[in-house]
This record gives sequence, structure tokens and C-alpha cells, in this order.
Amino acid sequence: MVKRIAKVPETTDPNRWHPYPPKSVKETGLSEGFISDLLLKVLYFQGQLTGYELADKIHLPYQNVTSDALEFLKREQMCEVTGKGSGVGSGAYQYVITTKGATRAREQLQRTAYTGPAPVPWPEYVKAMKAQGTQRLQVNPQMMAKALSHLILDDMVVSKLGPAVNSGKSMFLYGPPGNGKTTIAESIGRMVLQSDMYVPHAVDIDGQLVKVFDGINHVPAVPETDRGGNPVKYDKRWVRIKRPVIMVGGELTMDGLELIYDDTNKYYEAPFQMKANGGMFLIDDFGRQQIRPRDLLNRWIVPMERRTDFLALHTGRKVEVPFEVLIVFSTNLPPKDLVDEAFLRRIRHKIEVTSPSYEEYRDIFKRVCQAKGVGYDENLVKYLLQEHYVNHKRPVRASHPRDIIDQILDVASYLGHDPVLSKELVDRAVGAYFVDL
Repeated sequence: MVKRIAKVPETTDPNRWHPYPPKSVKETGLSEGFISDLLLKVLYFQGQLTGYELADKIHLPYQNVTSDALEFLKREQMCEVTGKGSGVGSGAYQYVITTKGATRAREQLQRTAYTGPAPVPWPEYVKAMKAQGTQRLQVNPQMMAKALSHLILDDMVVSKLGPAVNSGKSMFLYGPPGNGKTTIAESIGRMVLQSDMYVPHAVDIDGQLVKVFDGINHVPAVPETDRGGNPVKYDKRWVRIKRPVIMVGGELTMDGLELIYDDTNKYYEAPFQMKANGGMFLIDDFGRQQIRPRDLLNRWIVPMERRTDFLALHTGRKVEVPFEVLIVFSTNLPPKDLVDEAFLRRIRHKIEVTSPSYEEYRDIFKRVCQAKGVGYDENLVKYLLQEHYVNHKRPVRASHPRDIIDQILDVASYLGHDPVLSKELVDRAVGAYFVDL
């Protein structure tokens, strides 16, 4: 099916992909039988509903789409009209399922118990992800500086991050723990990947349903408007979201990267990387997963190089999935202990996030004091660095100022003191924070 293109651009950006509402059953890309069976399952579980309410439940227009399916069900004596609710037109008629319809609904529930919004045909999903994947925001040095302005970072690190983001492909962040690798990735996700996109509630792959929209990992965005500020009509099977930033850590398994089949309800849940399409997929603590780093990277060789992933249905069929994802690996472990040169070569950008200098440490400390409402004292910070870092040959980390100030706040609260920098509070905070290994 070919998506309709409006003769006059309706959106604020006519070059952006937009899911216009279908005006007929044919334009949904679904069969009338599929829509009718979905309506029957909704009626089976929810009882009496108006035509408008049924259309709202399956996220399809009433006129010429849901109305046609309801007419078919009435002709086949699978539902009947019991009266008219409030409202104008045939959409206000109230429908109930018949005995024949209930039998049909139970048969369909054996195939799949899915009763949510009508799915989008697979070819439409593929086309939408490819179109929207190329519409990411391209960044420049000024934009990166703004996105990372709340962090104290080496200029060389920032200069490498920008090209990595613009590549939209892969990034490997490595270095000692506590220096902000995860925070850097999340900041890029929040500030740089800030444009919106559309994802479907579900997709239909030759009768197999896959749920895509995830209320936990997908954040709904403000509805699109035209030049006059009026909401733009769109296909309600799609959800306008902020470009996704999905993070997984040590809990990641290979199963989480494949289609997850629900044996009870008989439909699929999309894997993490499919939900991250159009945005960022951050694998935090890379190397600490239950699976070997080599096996995990092997899983990504084809997607990273071809921008295409392959997922298998439980029927044995494999489907080709767009991989329009900026994939970020973040690790505290030395790269040589994780993978060899051949694997690292396939990762587009390798960026070392180093520990701060003493000067950068003081700048971070000053910012944390201002944010936490603690008076900053340059001499006390010099004392802290000399006494608890230099004398103990302890490396500085970007996260230490925040954690030490939090310790000071805890100690001051317990003692009933004002939270100020003093040798006593600094010593007690450090004593409760560091463990000599």
C-alpha cells in the first residue's frame, strides 16, 4: 500500500513523514475481516458500546472504516443494535455481540488475544522507520556545548561526541567508572535527539501481531499542529513520541534482543532495539552482561554495517527490520579485555572519557555546592585534594564531588549543623564514603 501524500502540506514541516488518517478500509492496509474480528473481541470483553466508542477502542476512523466493518458484522448476525446513545449519526448506535458473534470471537481469541489498537501493516512500519531515521537532528559544536553544559568535560571529548551523534550509527564510550559516561549518553538523548517521531501501537506481519509502543520506554510528545496552531489529523494507530532513548545494563540477555512471544496471549513484544528505532539504544556496563561481550557484539555486526536487523517469528520466518538506531556501548572495563581489534573496527566512534584534572574537579565541586546549597570554600577543597587524594594516591572521579557533598549533608543533618565545608565534616564524609581496596 502507498501512503497518501497531501496535496497541500498540513504540518509545520512538510518534509517530515506523517501518518495521515485512512479514509477507507483499503487505506488501512488491513482486511475488513481482520477489523471485524478485532471489533468482535472488543465487544466480547467490554459488552455494549457505541460505534464511536468501538472506533476509539481500535484507533480507526468511524466513517467508512469502523462503520463498514460493523455493517458487515450486522449482516452476518454477529452483532446487533440495541438502541441509540447520546450523539448524532449512526456512530451513536449501541452494539452488542450475538451468540454467533461470541462463538467467532472465542475462535479468534484462540489465535491471538490481542484487543488493542488496530495494527499497522509491516511495509508501512518499515517505510516510516527508514523515513524518520534520516530526519534526526544534525548537531554542531554550539548545540553540543549547550547539551553538555551541565557537565565539566574535556574539550577533546566533546569534539569527538558531536561527529558520533551525527553519524547515527555506533559509539563506544570507555574509561574509569564515575566519570559520567552514562550521564553523557543520557544528556545526548535528552538534548540532542529532541525531535519527535511516530511509532505504531502494533504492527501486523502476515497475521502475526507485534506490540511496538511501550509506555515505559516511549514518551508521548505534543500533538503536531499546522501553521495556524491547529492539531493536524493523523492515523491514531500511531503515537507521536520523543525520539526514544532506551538503556539496558547488566540484565540484558540475548532473548531481550529477539521478538518475545507471549504463549498465553499469542502475540509478540518488540525487542529493545526495535523500540529504539529512530533514537538511541544505550548498552550500559558493557561486558558485565550474563552473555559474553564477543557474543553480544556478534549480534550487532550485521545491523551496524547494513542498518538492517533480522528477527525470527516462532513460525520460523525471519523478517528484515530497519535498524535506524544510534547504538552506544558504555563500559568501565579496558577495551582489550572485552573485544579484539576486528570487533572494535566495526564500532564507528571510540571515545575515552577520562578522569578530571584537579582543576576540573574543583570546578565540579563548586557546581555541586551551588546546586546543593552548600557554601563553597576553595581552601577546604584544596585540603580535601591534598589530604584524601594526593596523600592516599587516590584517583579523582567526576562523581566524587556529588557523593561527598551528599555525605556532608547527611552528617550535618544528623549532628544538627548547617551544611558547610569544614575539616570535620569533610573528614567524616570521606571516611564514610571511600573504602581502601
